[in-house]
Amino acid sequence: MIVAGEASGDAHGARLCAAICALAPETRIFGMGGDRMRAAGADLLADVSRRAGVGSTEVVSSIPELYRVYRRLRAALEREPPSVLVLVDFPEFNLRLAATACRLGVPVVYFVPPQVWVWRRWRIRTIRRRISLVLAVFPFERALYADAGVPVEFVGHPVLDSLAAAPSRHEARRALGLDDTSRVIGLLPGSRRREASELIPVMTAAAKRLGRRWPGMRFLLAQAPTLDDEFVAAALARAPAIRVVHNALATMRAADLLLVASGTATLEAGLLGTPMVVCYRVSRVSELLARLLVRVPWINLVNLVLGRAAVPELRLRHELTVDRLVREASRLLESPQAREAQREAFAELHGQLGERGVAMRAAQIILGGGLRPPSSSEGAPSRPAFGATAPSEASPSNEDCAGEARARSGG
Repeated sequence: MIVAGEASGDAHGARLCAAICALAPETRIFGMGGDRMRAAGADLLADVSRRAGVGSTEVVSSIPELYRVYRRLRAALEREPPSVLVLVDFPEFNLRLAATACRLGVPVVYFVPPQVWVWRRWRIRTIRRRISLVLAVFPFERALYADAGVPVEFVGHPVLDSLAAAPSRHEARRALGLDDTSRVIGLLPGSRRREASELIPVMTAAAKRLGRRWPGMRFLLAQAPTLDDEFVAAALARAPAIRVVHNALATMRAADLLLVASGTATLEAGLLGTPMVVCYRVSRVSELLARLLVRVPWINLVNLVLGRAAVPELRLRHELTVDRLVREASRLLESPQAREAQREAFAELHGQLGERGVAMRAAQIILGGGLRPPSSSEGAPSRPAFGATAPSEASPSNEDCAGEARARSGG
């Protein structure tokens, strides 16, 4: 069973599904995701990718529907316990589902685990109780989880796999009908409707002003598959000069500059080498909570991984204004040195995120056997993992298995 809750998780889950099916074609995969997971062979019991929130209060507004989906998946777990439950990001939902799996004695693997190093550090105690194995996507996560007593293995970041199919700059421009001399700004307002509804007005207003300053500038808005055509068309009704495209990677590669929502797209853009200004907006309540709880000085993944402000980010409500966005974008458009400084920083990312083949490595671990229920489920009936034999009286305890996993991961 694989459970992913939004667009990026659907993409990561789809590649994991494909890798599992390649290694073990007879495996049945079911759970929650989106169109890409379905296309990769998963039998979806729920698709909530269009309903995911951003901040705490945004998630609260989706609670009734998410709870209905949670009950559906919990019932499926109880009716037909899988050999392993694989969670992909979406921690508010997935950690609760992990509790059910733990009670049933189902091993739980967390692929793209919660970013406890950013905020809510106390969650690591819940992860230790409910998760059999964390598949870390950042190298520094390995030590963090191992030191907390959580079995962990570093597999690399899944965006490395997604970029394997990225076109060259020339190919991207040709696919988008752009010549090589055009100046292009890409707008990536995110994959969640609430997030996009906040960012599109600011981005399009900035684009209008930038267009007046550089009359030949072309603007592309990359529409995520989780956003409805009608919603995007309505949001752009007063910005006819902005062209909507459905290929985010081509947009990232073709653009000279990106105005991009904070999230996985910032990491993809950085690995592709495209300069950017990062935008982030949540409700006032969520912003207040973030100021109280967030433990790091940045919000976007490029700055977090590099440990410095390599790209400008406008993350507070008083920062994300049209004036400020135009000013930051203009600075990058006018200064080759500023753009080159970002590209030099981006070059460091490649050495920080592992190597391609992330989904295949994760699939091999999941299928390899040896997974056991988390230690808090001691006494619950244990189910064999893929390729594993059923536990016997001579089997090691759950704590022993956790210790073996830590030793295997170098923890």
